[in-house]
Amino acid sequence: MSAGRTLSDPQDKTFDDFILGDVMVTRGRTVDIGDLTTFAGLTGDHYPLHIDEEFGKSTRFGTRITHGPLTFAIAVGLVGMSGFYGNAIVALLEIKSLRALKPVLPGDTIKVHAEVVELSAGSNPKYGTLHVNYSIRNQKEEEVMTFLQIMLARRQAVKGNANE
Repeated sequence: MSAGRTLSDPQDKTFDDFILGDVMVTRGRTVDIGDLTTFAGLTGDHYPLHIDEEFGKSTRFGTRITHGPLTFAIAVGLVGMSGFYGNAIVALLEIKSLRALKPVLPGDTIKVHAEVVELSAGSNPKYGTLHVNYSIRNQKEEEVMTFLQIMLARRQAVKGNANE
C-alpha cells in the first residue's frame, strides 16, 4: 500500500508561483431571489429594481435584477474559494475598470474567468503585485461584468536571509 499525501487548504503559494497568462475558470454559482433579499438586508440597498418583482416587470429588464456589487462579491468569492490564490494574497490594493455589461437575473448561473495579466516584483523583496482580469459570464457565456483586481502577494523567502 502506498503512502498518501497530505494536502492543505489553502495551498501554500507565493507571488512566484503565478505565470503571466494563467487562467482560472471557476465553477458556476446560481444566483437566486434569496441572494438578492439577503444582500439588500445586509447592505440596506432596498432599491425596487432588486427587491420588487412588480416594479422589475415595468423596467426594460422585465424582472428584478441582481445588485451589481453582489455580482462583484460572488465573483471574488468564486475565485477566492477555487484555490487559485492559495495563501499568497496579503492585501487587496485596488479594483479598476469595473463594468456591468449585462444584468444578472435571478436563476442565472455565473462563473469567472480570471487571468493573470501583469506581475510586478517591485522593490520590496517580500512582496509582488498581482494584476488579475476578471470576466464574469452567465450560463450562455455572455460577459456580464469585468474588472481588474490588483493584489499584494507574498514572495518566496530569500535564502540565506537571517531576517526571514
